[in-house]
Amino acid sequence: MTQPKSAMVMAAGMGSRMAHLTEHRPKPLVEVAGRALIDYAIERLVEAGVEKIVINVHYKAELLIDHFADRTEAEFIISDERGELLETGGGIVKALRHFEDKPFFVHNSDSVWIETGAPNLTRMAEEWDDSRMDCLMLLAPTNASLGFTGKGDFHKAPDGTLARRGSDVIAEFVWNGVQIIHPRLFARAPEGAFSTNLVWDHAIQEGRLFGSRLEGTWMHIGDPKAVQSAEDFIAERGYR
Repeated sequence: MTQPKSAMVMAAGMGSRMAHLTEHRPKPLVEVAGRALIDYAIERLVEAGVEKIVINVHYKAELLIDHFADRTEAEFIISDERGELLETGGGIVKALRHFEDKPFFVHNSDSVWIETGAPNLTRMAEEWDDSRMDCLMLLAPTNASLGFTGKGDFHKAPDGTLARRGSDVIAEFVWNGVQIIHPRLFARAPEGAFSTNLVWDHAIQEGRLFGSRLEGTWMHIGDPKAVQSAEDFIAERGYR
């Protein structure tokens, strides 16, 4: 096991589906149950032993920079994408130098869940096998995720490897925005802006994309209605 001590939090998106909630602030600072979305991610990562967190910024970047200016629970590094929005893959490539060729967490800033059992990120770190994996995704059950109405993303084989849903009506798992990545995943990555889907497909072809099942309930927070649903769910069951 190689315990990741670093992470990247993806916080550069425009958050346009949040409508009025992102008129004056970036989506990572939208509050759910009195806390900014991004702070749920930070809490999980610190709990899992992460000591260095890179945060990419673009829309309303100065508000996110201010949000972390005096934080001390980890070392925070800003990856500034105000000059060019690099999408998910390009944003990670820009920050790779901070990870010293070691595996690291990537956590979308709007991924929130209520856990049951052992912390999911700690369990992911225990499952990481550097000899077999280039990427390990945290996957939520498609039909048991709050606010998610899509068809799912991946099928998971008995050995843990993943395949795309393809033309199937539904896949049993949806990616919840969290993964452990080794920098070698991006060895063939293009320059500039691109989606991580490109490098995931390379890993699928090579049998090096794996999945870890989320224990708990993931909340898909994509619009103002979903914010209210998540707040109601947290109020009913509590947050842990």
